[in-house]
Amino acid sequence: MDQFLVTPLFGDGSLHWYSPSNVTVWMILAWVATVLLLVVGTRKRANVPGRVQMMAELLFQFVRNMVRDVAGPDALRYFPLIMTAFMFVMFSNLLGLLPMSFTTTSHIAVTASLALTVFVSVTVLGFVKHGLGFLGLFWISAAPLPLRPVLAVIELMSYFVRPVSHSIRLAGNMMAGHAMIKVFAAFAGVLGVGAVLPIVAIAAVYALELLVAFIQAYVFTILTCVYLRDALHPQH
Repeated sequence: MDQFLVTPLFGDGSLHWYSPSNVTVWMILAWVATVLLLVVGTRKRANVPGRVQMMAELLFQFVRNMVRDVAGPDALRYFPLIMTAFMFVMFSNLLGLLPMSFTTTSHIAVTASLALTVFVSVTVLGFVKHGLGFLGLFWISAAPLPLRPVLAVIELMSYFVRPVSHSIRLAGNMMAGHAMIKVFAAFAGVLGVGAVLPIVAIAAVYALELLVAFIQAYVFTILTCVYLRDALHPQH
């Protein structure tokens, strides 16, 4: 599990909240990759796009359509925040697949910070736009009246569980995949020349992890869109 250890960037001392670490480096690299693709890569926009511009435009249109289809056209004003979250999570996942790298999204502290940012933002937005009417999200008017208070408690509990599931899903999937690759790599090291099967398994899991890196960014983003939709349209 050494690949998941957070280590200070300078020296071997203890970590503090202000200490630069390997997490800091790879989070900055994810930000740099996002800027290079979306800003630098599209700086010279052409009618016939090159490969970098085409990739940026495809990702842009993919997330924009997701926001519009899931949260509604009025949610497009919040598209920059959602696009930023998608790109950060995706590049953090992909960079974590490089040799000797560090997967920041495998740590619950990182994913919980992202999930709490989403949770607090959409909750504040819901109350700002609807006032106490936002509480209509928890009152299921279509249910029989005697059941509504019970369902309201259940809905309220599930609402506050959102940041937990939102963060654990991402961190758990990323950690599990990397741990599996490490296990097969250990088998390959023990078997020596007979390590063909573990090496094939590593290649297969690695290919799967490339897909998972994108899927987990998609899942995190689409859940953000669902929560945003509930803030914009809380009525059941």
